[in-house]
Amino acid sequence: MHRLCVFCGSRVGGNPLYIERTRQLAQAMVERGIGLVYGAGHIGLMGVLADAVLETGGEVIGVIPQALVDRELAHQKLSKLHIVAGMHERKALMAALADAFLSLPGAYGTADETFEMLTWNQLKIHAKPVGLLNIAGFFDPLLAWIDRCVQDDFLKPRYREFLLVDDDAGRLLDALATASA
Repeated sequence: MHRLCVFCGSRVGGNPLYIERTRQLAQAMVERGIGLVYGAGHIGLMGVLADAVLETGGEVIGVIPQALVDRELAHQKLSKLHIVAGMHERKALMAALADAFLSLPGAYGTADETFEMLTWNQLKIHAKPVGLLNIAGFFDPLLAWIDRCVQDDFLKPRYREFLLVDDDAGRLLDALATASA
């Protein structure tokens, strides 16, 4: 795994562990020589992650729609910044640049991007692993819903296995590096 696409919040959230574990993820990525691909924001967990990867000498590639650049949300100190027309182009380019995907706590955008990558696995658009860094049990309710989807026969068990989950950044990175979707 050379590059990891990380989806996460444009806010830092109310639990200080979110920032602490995001910085730990950045350190673990740089130690393994894994570059970051992300949504190019300078705010929230996105900004925390990008800054932490850059501070420790890692590569950071951002992909952002022009509309968000116009709102002055683009990080200005990235290794490389791609400005695209819209969100669909953004997700496609992020997916093309990355070998795997990992989600940190976030809200609608994080969920949208995570589930799109899982759906692309299911539809065989790509075969790249997807993981959740389950900080402080943040994703527990979501995982219960996914398990209910399997239980009620809306999701095949093999598709549930596409989603790797851990509360430790290093273990999750290692699992993503060895997984096949």
